[in-house]
Amino acid sequence: MIRASGISLRRGVKVLLDQSEFTIHPGERVGLVGKNGAGKTTLFALLQGELDLDAGHLSMPESWRIASVEQHIADRDRPAREFVIDGDRDLRRLQDQRAATHDDDGQRIAELEAALLEADAWTAPSRAEQLLAGLGFKPEEWLLPVGHFSGGWQMRLALARALMAPSDLLLLDEPTNHLDLDAMLWLERWLVSYPGTVLLISHDTEFLDAVAKAILHIDHHKLVRYKGGYHDFIMQRAERMQQAQIAYQRQTREAARLQSFIDRFKAQATKAKQAQSRVKALSRMQLLAPLKEDSSISIQLPSPTYVPDPLLTLDKADLGYGSTAILKNVQLMVRGGGRIGILGMNGAGKSTLIKTLAGQQAPLSGEKVAAKGLEIGYFAQHQLDMIDPDSSPLQHLARLAPDVREQELRNYLGSFGFSGDMASNPTAPFSGGEKARLALALIVWQKPNLLLLDEPTNHLDVDTREALATALAGYEGSVLLVSHDRHLLRSTVDEFWIVADGQVQEFDGDLEDYRDWLLSRNASARADARKETRALQQDDSNSVDRRTQRRQEAETRQRLAQLRKPLDKQLGKIESQMEKTGERLQELDLLMQDPNFYTDQYKDERPQLLAEHGELSKQHTELEEQWLDLQEQIETLAQSDH
Repeated sequence: MIRASGISLRRGVKVLLDQSEFTIHPGERVGLVGKNGAGKTTLFALLQGELDLDAGHLSMPESWRIASVEQHIADRDRPAREFVIDGDRDLRRLQDQRAATHDDDGQRIAELEAALLEADAWTAPSRAEQLLAGLGFKPEEWLLPVGHFSGGWQMRLALARALMAPSDLLLLDEPTNHLDLDAMLWLERWLVSYPGTVLLISHDTEFLDAVAKAILHIDHHKLVRYKGGYHDFIMQRAERMQQAQIAYQRQTREAARLQSFIDRFKAQATKAKQAQSRVKALSRMQLLAPLKEDSSISIQLPSPTYVPDPLLTLDKADLGYGSTAILKNVQLMVRGGGRIGILGMNGAGKSTLIKTLAGQQAPLSGEKVAAKGLEIGYFAQHQLDMIDPDSSPLQHLARLAPDVREQELRNYLGSFGFSGDMASNPTAPFSGGEKARLALALIVWQKPNLLLLDEPTNHLDVDTREALATALAGYEGSVLLVSHDRHLLRSTVDEFWIVADGQVQEFDGDLEDYRDWLLSRNASARADARKETRALQQDDSNSVDRRTQRRQEAETRQRLAQLRKPLDKQLGKIESQMEKTGERLQELDLLMQDPNFYTDQYKDERPQLLAEHGELSKQHTELEEQWLDLQEQIETLAQSDH
């Protein structure tokens, strides 16, 4: 298990953990939650041995293998499938040793072949392909170089590589950030069946509910453990805070009563002893601190001045880039006050649709009609790159509203969590979540009547996501939302569009129906792929002539004979030794069955003969075990010939 006691962690002058403790048992799936900057990623670095404790003790089994997602990808020329298999470093080490071994070293070859068999070397490509398929990679992409993929897809490859590694402890820091709903559902199922221990950082509450069986919460520099998923944690924490407040109020009243007695009677000789007793009681009292809720963010979205209806229409439009149409014959209408969630797998064309509606690119054909008075607020991930690191939130907003009083700008920024010095300091040290909040604040300042939001919750912590969901629920304009955050979708939108197979259509159902649609679609795709594979294999087998097949079979037999030769030689030696020890044991058994063996006739020889019998029995047992092991290896080689 992982056990921490009295641990303290600092980053510079900032205290992250102070005299904290926790325990994680083998096989548990634990969610790690807390505000951005609370120390979640730092705790991961500690578990991986990248940091030292400032105080306390942390222990875990030395034999545990730890897997995590690498943030930096160096080898971009590596084929995707091979890059994923590289995650199994022990396997790659064995393969390198086998490649470097001379063919005449039969003993070493046999040992390595047995080790490779134990490491499931022959199934590694198919296991890697299953991971790639689950995370959304098409078969024709499996052998493309890593550098061919965008940054988000490269992070999927890094995730697949971590899942490929044999591990006892799996550390996942925001694994769903670059996943669509399809891949997220697959990852949920994979983690639930993973036999090791999982420690998971995620701001997606439904993902945590599906995977985690316990929650570790970083709260005021302490780690507090809760049983169950995220919503169980919310309920238990609310009850804990209520009980703590009751205990604090009770202690405050008792301390006041003691102090009152002391103040009243300390000068009276008859009461001096009793007053001194109260002083001691008060000094022994371990003062409780009131358990306060972290300061929360309350996002306020200004109501639009005017909302025309309809706002936007696309009529028989082809959407795409250059001369390539990704979506064809699109016909849709965005109504005033509409709240639409856009579903579809990554690469299906969701962002293409949003960019076209936002005016970032024109339709390749067809017609796009915008209502008079349309004001669009468009949020996409590239908005974070537009944040000037040398400027403060206040300066960013003042550029949009140069004639507005500073206090009004500060009040507005405060509703997005930028108050005091944070509003006037440069944004360079801001986290991704803080930059996303600022970008959103700048977008909605101009009171748009149509919000186009493409994955707005990436990098946002749970509290900010909840604040955004609440704000969008009360927003009086129209919303088109692309998000893999199911809680945000459920609480914000009234209907869904689905982007799939080059089309955009209304989806008659909810997120559960969409999940069932995905599972059915993927099952059909896998069945079609298996049929195609069998057909190709059949065609290949028919195209190989009998002479080539005989040559391949002969080469296989020759290779297996070469591998079996040292095993047969070793087997012969063991059988010879077993024959000798067996014959001597038989002689000793006959002698020990003779009644005279236990008389004075054998008094001097008997101890030595009994010791010899015991040693030979032990040797014979060991030789039998070696013989059985060699027979098993030979049988395995024979089976691989079929």
